[in-house]
Amino acid sequence: MKTVLRYVLTYKKSAIIALLLMGVELTVELLQPMLMGIIIDQGVVEQDMEAIMVWGGLLLFLSLLAFASGITNSFFAANVSQGVGHDVRRDLFTRIQSFTADQFQRFATSSLITRMTNDVTQVQSFLFMAMRIMLRAPLFIIGGLILAFTVHAGLASILLLAVPFLFLFMLWMMGKGVRLFRLVQNRLDAVNRVIRENLVNMRLIKAFDRGEYEQHRFDDVNRPLMDENKKALRLLELTMPAVMLAMNIVLVVVLWYGAADLRVGGAQAGQVVAVLNYGTRIMFSFSTFSFLLMVFSRGRASTTRIAEVLHKDAGEEVNTKGEANTINGDVSFEDVSFRYPGMDVDVIKHLTFSVRAGETIGILGETGSGKTSLLQLLPRLYSPTKGQICIDQKDIHTHDVQSLRREIGFVTQEAHLFSGTIADNIKWGDEQAGMEQVKQAAKDAHIHDFIMSLPSQYETHLGQKGVNLSGGQKQRLSLARAMIKRPAILMLDDSTSALDAQTEASVLQTLEHLSCTTFIVAQKISSVQAADQILLLQDGELIAKGEHSELMKDSEAYKNIFQSQVQREEVLDESI
Repeated sequence: MKTVLRYVLTYKKSAIIALLLMGVELTVELLQPMLMGIIIDQGVVEQDMEAIMVWGGLLLFLSLLAFASGITNSFFAANVSQGVGHDVRRDLFTRIQSFTADQFQRFATSSLITRMTNDVTQVQSFLFMAMRIMLRAPLFIIGGLILAFTVHAGLASILLLAVPFLFLFMLWMMGKGVRLFRLVQNRLDAVNRVIRENLVNMRLIKAFDRGEYEQHRFDDVNRPLMDENKKALRLLELTMPAVMLAMNIVLVVVLWYGAADLRVGGAQAGQVVAVLNYGTRIMFSFSTFSFLLMVFSRGRASTTRIAEVLHKDAGEEVNTKGEANTINGDVSFEDVSFRYPGMDVDVIKHLTFSVRAGETIGILGETGSGKTSLLQLLPRLYSPTKGQICIDQKDIHTHDVQSLRREIGFVTQEAHLFSGTIADNIKWGDEQAGMEQVKQAAKDAHIHDFIMSLPSQYETHLGQKGVNLSGGQKQRLSLARAMIKRPAILMLDDSTSALDAQTEASVLQTLEHLSCTTFIVAQKISSVQAADQILLLQDGELIAKGEHSELMKDSEAYKNIFQSQVQREEVLDESI
């Protein structure tokens, strides 16, 4: 809860006003039974209309005051709860943006979404209820007991015998509730994960006719969520009947004892009514407590999950602040090895090579040879396990992460596009770019003519993940997004695989004229044949490097790949 309280301090004025207004409501609620007892004893029993008018008028005034305080309290309580929710979501988003790739692996995407939405909502509900009625319930129980003693100590003693035991019972139930609702939130993570996977891959599910299978998979995570929720709610729903039964028994005892005391003149009717009123309201405070118990249990569980993200050990990206220099593009790997967190095997082993600024480097290798892993080390998405990576003769860790990444253009294997217009997606690479720059980047990626053929051209809205575009069109938009940065280092991770041969050749020809260091990961030798240097990887090791002509002479493995690809193309040509 310390995490949430720090956010509340930002809105401490509103919180203090809300608590003060709640105090006004509480005070009136505590005085009402006493005033009603006075009205009965001095007005009704004595048949004194003046006393009824005076004390009744005071009771009415206080009731109106409590009504106004309650409405105003809701306004300030909402200001605090909504403000804290806004700030927590903002900081969660910022914190997640700063995660290292390793930290992302420790949280499922569905879990992060749940924490930023459902968990924050639960915290907001908890804060609103805390400033609206949560503190009022226990304070009334304590204050009601004290005032009941001032009215009639004997009758109040009966209440005193029962209330502490019920209070401890509620606290015990609260502890169990927190644990159960934490399980509920974890189950909700699993449901959100399956929902997200289905929505993203809906076309694939339909194409493979796997709807029934996915329905069963959803039921497998949805049913445990229902069971855990029922278990948690059943526990809390048993609380109120148990408390109500106990308090009703206590009230019957108070009524019996009060009636006996009335007969011997030890108590007045108004005193018995006042104590019964306090007992009844204490009972309803306990019933409110059971509802608040659920709100607190959910809020406490959600706060813990939010704190896990906000207080996650800062990664290298957060801690390391190097020099913010403009880079030229010289790159060198010196005995670099790398393994992913949690793995026992290196995916890159003792890799050594150097690149001069402006050169084009082709990277070949079978699936799992470490091509993508190599590229991910340059923008510091991961750090090497061993060895040193230098850019412009300086260790990569001496460069400021943000300024380094601004100098790097990265086109991943899967083309990721965002909802919005085509222009928005290209400008995502440089938000300061004008339309002329956007169009030039599109021309460089050979997508401009297609865009101009659309009815809305650059203002065409894309569906989720660019669902209304072909694979090749999405790849070319991703290329344009990287090119508009005019980066010092451009990395293409098999990002022309969906292009036809003619378009790919045109794109590669354009890349030759860019003044940047270019890394091209490809499956086909034809995609990197004109590169200044080609790296051939196998099981994470560099088994050959050089120009195409050199490798054809010196590398048997490279020559075999080339010949197999040429033969495959010839077979395809003959079949056509």
